[in-house]
Amino acid sequence: MMIRFITQEDTYLCAYLPRHALCEEFQVWLSAMTQIELEPTIDISCAKYEYTDVLLCHDDELEGRRIAFILYLVPPWEKSDGGTLDLYSTDEHFQPQQITKSLVPSWNTLVFFEVSPVSFHQVSEVLSQKCRLSVSGWFHGPSVARPARHIEAPLARSPHIPYDHEILYEWINQVYLDLDSQAQIQEEFEERSEILLKDFLKKEKYQLLCEALENKEIQWSSRGPANKRLYEAAEEDSLPDTLKKFLQLLRSEALFLLLSNFTGLKLHFLAPSDEDEDAGEGQAADTSGHSSPKPEQEEAEQPANGNSHQPHQPESSPEAQDGETQSSSGSPVCAGELRRWTHGHYTLVHDSQATEFALDLLFFCGCEDWDPEYGGFTSYIAKGEDEELLTVNPEDNCLALVYRDKETMKFVKYINHRSLARLNKHPNKTGFWDFSFVYYE
Repeated sequence: MMIRFITQEDTYLCAYLPRHALCEEFQVWLSAMTQIELEPTIDISCAKYEYTDVLLCHDDELEGRRIAFILYLVPPWEKSDGGTLDLYSTDEHFQPQQITKSLVPSWNTLVFFEVSPVSFHQVSEVLSQKCRLSVSGWFHGPSVARPARHIEAPLARSPHIPYDHEILYEWINQVYLDLDSQAQIQEEFEERSEILLKDFLKKEKYQLLCEALENKEIQWSSRGPANKRLYEAAEEDSLPDTLKKFLQLLRSEALFLLLSNFTGLKLHFLAPSDEDEDAGEGQAADTSGHSSPKPEQEEAEQPANGNSHQPHQPESSPEAQDGETQSSSGSPVCAGELRRWTHGHYTLVHDSQATEFALDLLFFCGCEDWDPEYGGFTSYIAKGEDEELLTVNPEDNCLALVYRDKETMKFVKYINHRSLARLNKHPNKTGFWDFSFVYYE
């Protein structure tokens, strides 16, 4: 059956697409052909994709949706223009695995497919200046049973490892080891629940770190599934000594204590408790092994979503969330990895993302001349809302700390085709690295 709704000369008519043509004759034919019972309900919208626009991997599943359709209203289009409809295979857990078919948009072509637990697809990034215009939507029908969502293997959380304050003096800019500076940082952090510490490492240490990240012996593994994330994570056993030592710093007892002094969170037994603070007896622990008076805390912590509260122990949960196991020990723990980011990489907000109180740490390397319009920044949003609460942009030798609560979600913005322009200034640099860690009281 060939359905011609409009002519190429009358593209403006797409706004007046005759619903009855879809809801009556075509719907009857479609139901008979697919053997799927369809109801009169139909959703229709118009989508316009331009240079670097993309719709990342998803399955379209929503109560009542049974068949998805797309009518293309594009100029002459080539695969090199991007904007293809990419269809994924799935694994035994009904998660997207790899792209098995890419459909190039073509004028006045209608594509449709069943919405199901395995209907993962994406619209690839538009790489040309052409406009990819389409009319799309869903036919509805009785809902069907869906399998339970797969719970991913998590990143393990672990307590600190016993390295004393000497490791801090080896790596970290002396400015941040000064107790007066730590008190000032804590005051600012308690007011905003986030802070960016520039030139965090000693210059020579940062340079060694960047050189080590270029090591060809490092093994990188792609992290998916595509409906949640796509980036590369380093296999720690393959890392050169410099990178292993830096990871030891991030997991060290000394850094847990330093982060307590930066944030006011109880990430170490020497950090003051809430009872100490209430009694006016709080002290910031000296990272050199002594203690000094702590500035009085005047107001409650402000998490990334702006809701006031005192930091407290995260609730336990039987499920792994966002790739991290839940801790039941009650002691401070952390989880983290070294990540490599380049064109096409991203993370997405998803249903199983961790929702608990936590301190995010991001340390960036190799970000010279990185422009926010490339993507790659970490965005924090309130759960169930589109409003952006905070953006953390990649910046060389910067340590970002963000305290989030149960209603705060995060994602890394898709790195788009514009990022390749950076090669003009920095040949062979297609992206950047970050050390991503999460700390729990």
